[in-house]
Amino acid sequence: MVKKKILITGGSGYIGSRLSLYFANKDYAVTTICHSKIPSNEHWVSKMERVVLADIRDEECMTKLAQEKFDVLIHLVSLDHYQSNQAPTFVSSINIAPVWSLLDTFSKNGLSQFIYFSTAQVYGALSKEHVIENQILQPLNTYGFTHQVGELICDYYNRTSNICCNVVRLSNSYGSPLFEENNCWDLVINDLCKMAFFKKEIVLKSDGSPKRDFIHGWDVCHAVEKIIEKKNSKGIYNLSSGNTLTILEIAQKIQSVYQERYHLKIDISAATTNNSSNTGKYVIDNSLIKSIGFLPLWDIEMGINELFDYFENKTRNE
Repeated sequence: MVKKKILITGGSGYIGSRLSLYFANKDYAVTTICHSKIPSNEHWVSKMERVVLADIRDEECMTKLAQEKFDVLIHLVSLDHYQSNQAPTFVSSINIAPVWSLLDTFSKNGLSQFIYFSTAQVYGALSKEHVIENQILQPLNTYGFTHQVGELICDYYNRTSNICCNVVRLSNSYGSPLFEENNCWDLVINDLCKMAFFKKEIVLKSDGSPKRDFIHGWDVCHAVEKIIEKKNSKGIYNLSSGNTLTILEIAQKIQSVYQERYHLKIDISAATTNNSSNTGKYVIDNSLIKSIGFLPLWDIEMGINELFDYFENKTRNE
């Protein structure tokens, strides 16, 4: 049986490294593009069909890759929320132009599926909404705005080419990193678990009332697999757990798991209460992606335990 060929941009990043390993373990032929260096993790590298050190803005390099006739391209490269506040010319050269360039190049070389990682930040501020994919987008930052433009490019190619573009609006992923250099400790669950493990306390930067929907990294991989398996699909999917928690509720779950594992109760401290933000919770509806076979397998407690396992192993090996 011929292996399905997958190309992943940002393949050594926090999400990309996990996706690359997931599909390699599922017996796909995975080629991953890394920007700055090839990962030193020999086990991970050995799983890949090919690891390419390249800049996705290098059109000559991308043209050569396109000639290898990939079945699926998963595009993950983007500046993060804070980096996206830089000069528009620079930000668009990374967040927007490559989406257009990759689709133009690979659509001419027989690519079947293009999966674009967008963000739930395209919806803008959320309070008590039930968020579905067809509602009006009102991004309030450049990170969300540039991803909205990326989605429009995907829509254009869905209408004018034979390629099938699927957009994934990711809520918030979490989980231990595959590589030491993956910068993932500004993610709330990761950060609070690290604080609990090493400092034996949880200190919140807010009053604990902000709300988040977190989905574990392995569930992200599982959802993308379901999209790939749905042939000839052209859609936009919310990728979320469907369970919105306040930061305080997340901290309390970490506190509970920590006490169960280590038989020690740690304290939670928060900033001054801001009652104005204690309104109802929004829900990022994930019924559409569940309709194609996706079911979240990781609950918050499992994910917290996985992070504590990671810290234990890291400490043991140092």
